[in-house]
Amino acid sequence: MLPWSAELAGRLDHHVVHSDLLRGNPLGDPHERPLVVYVPPGYDDSPGRRYPSLYVLLGYTGHVGMWFNRAPFRQPYPELADAMFAAGDAPPAIVVYVDAWTSLGGSQYLDSPATGRYHSYLRDEIVPFVDGRYRTLADRDHRAVTGKSSGGYGAMVTAMLAPDVFGALATHAGDALFEVSYRPQFPALARRLRDMYDGSYDKFLADFRGRLAGTKEGDLELLEMYAYAAAYSGDGIVRLPFDDTGAVVPEVWERWLALDPVVMAGEPRHAEALRSMRAIWVDAGNRDEYHLDFGAVAFRRALEAAGVPEERVHFELFEAGHGGIEYRYPLALAWLSHRLT
Repeated sequence: MLPWSAELAGRLDHHVVHSDLLRGNPLGDPHERPLVVYVPPGYDDSPGRRYPSLYVLLGYTGHVGMWFNRAPFRQPYPELADAMFAAGDAPPAIVVYVDAWTSLGGSQYLDSPATGRYHSYLRDEIVPFVDGRYRTLADRDHRAVTGKSSGGYGAMVTAMLAPDVFGALATHAGDALFEVSYRPQFPALARRLRDMYDGSYDKFLADFRGRLAGTKEGDLELLEMYAYAAAYSGDGIVRLPFDDTGAVVPEVWERWLALDPVVMAGEPRHAEALRSMRAIWVDAGNRDEYHLDFGAVAFRRALEAAGVPEERVHFELFEAGHGGIEYRYPLALAWLSHRLT
């Protein structure tokens, strides 16, 4: 009963995936991962029908249990998506809620020797797990990857790195245009490290892990930058892209920029992958606190430069900041499901 709960027209199945690829990961994080799969209304009544699949990636600090948190005056995303399918606003689809959380708060959905093989986990373990247990249209032309913030970053790079698996994507305020979205934070973080932890990330991490998280100013900002460094640095050594003055360390920053979706889209093999997409949804709030609206614009322009046909792209800036835009997700799901059915 609303606002406390809602009865679904479809069904949510809760699984635990035993990942060989995440077993023994560098952070010692669990290799057993929760996975939630939604099947739309009528799925059990139509045993001969197959469905497109839409994979949903969480933002930084997100894990699948958080999809069921109830905020004031808002329904959780799985309920909003169910209501959309129940109303007939989109062709029915299977929705897969993926967990790629790490003890640093997130993986950026990449394979990294400092965090683990999270891209391969999604591509080579989660997708076959779902296709083997549900009546999917098991083909890249009927499979999309979506997400917000770091999840939107994951959607962009996953589609470019695995176009044989995913044929469409949606990114909501996804991390992009690192020069604008990440770089301006460097001086403030360097100062915070200097003044609170003698410039040492080891001291910060020891302190952070020895108390209740979030009880000191800058906790999540410092941890987030360290998580990005673990994901992007590339060789298993966590290297910051700035020095003790907040100035860029060029050899490290170049590694980060090589994984910026805007930069990636300009590489021939990634441009070819993007041209192969059946549908690409790009949006962001025009007051995004991390300036990811500019990232969205830059990625849209990169799509144009890559030669992606205009009719395959939906682009929009809307009135909002970075948070509270979950109501946008079902709009993208509906748009994608029409194009993947």
